[in-house]
Amino acid sequence: MARFALGIEYDGTAFAGWQLQVHARSVQGELQQALARVADQHVELVAAGRTDAGVHALEMVAHFTTTAERPLHGWVLGGNANSADDVTVLWAHPVPDEFHARHDARARRYLYRILDRPMRPALERSRACWVRSRLDVPRMDEAAQSLVGHHDFSAFRAAECQSSTPMRQLTDATVERQGDYVEISVRANAFLHHMVRNIAGSLILVGRGERPVEWAREVLDGRDRSRAGPTAPPQGLYFVGAEYAPGFGLPSYTLRRPRTGVQQP
Repeated sequence: MARFALGIEYDGTAFAGWQLQVHARSVQGELQQALARVADQHVELVAAGRTDAGVHALEMVAHFTTTAERPLHGWVLGGNANSADDVTVLWAHPVPDEFHARHDARARRYLYRILDRPMRPALERSRACWVRSRLDVPRMDEAAQSLVGHHDFSAFRAAECQSSTPMRQLTDATVERQGDYVEISVRANAFLHHMVRNIAGSLILVGRGERPVEWAREVLDGRDRSRAGPTAPPQGLYFVGAEYAPGFGLPSYTLRRPRTGVQQP
């Protein structure tokens, strides 16, 4: 038996999320079928995170175990040849038997993209959240800083979240403008269900001037989901990548991307 890690990029528009589902198309299901053809046996993928329907990934990390012997490029080329064009295997890397894509991830990074212009997007309608009014990015960034640290994030947690604890360590949060786009970048040891989208929805209210900068911290301290902003739509959310101990030697395609993380038209 051998274990391999994969770096996976996907457009989540036509998927019901990462997680395998019986009656809906999923990223996990698409890739497992593709890799099973390469391995000539069942393949089960375990990912660093579970993205929702419509959410994208720049570099999701997943692992699988197999008795099939194939060269590394065989898993990449074969996986891509047998899957649809909205999911791509970026790389394959051998890992120890004890490696676990989810449990061994030291941190995860997400990006939330907002297009703030009067006209609705045509090209980016499935890849960015659209708001009509110009957002005040410095105010949003100031509000985001108040969320950094080890906190109870119950106020930004979905009701259906299954995590045993609402405590998370948010190590970095920045809000920057890239032309007509506003990008919220966050890094944490782990995230609660809808945590990033709920934070984004709250920061949008601050950017519109509908809430003061101090409100974000008040919501956090209140631990009440009903006091936070609405859940931002999924199409603006990107799983950027997961971080692991250097000893695993995993490639990091996302670190070689432009600063914005996503190529813009």
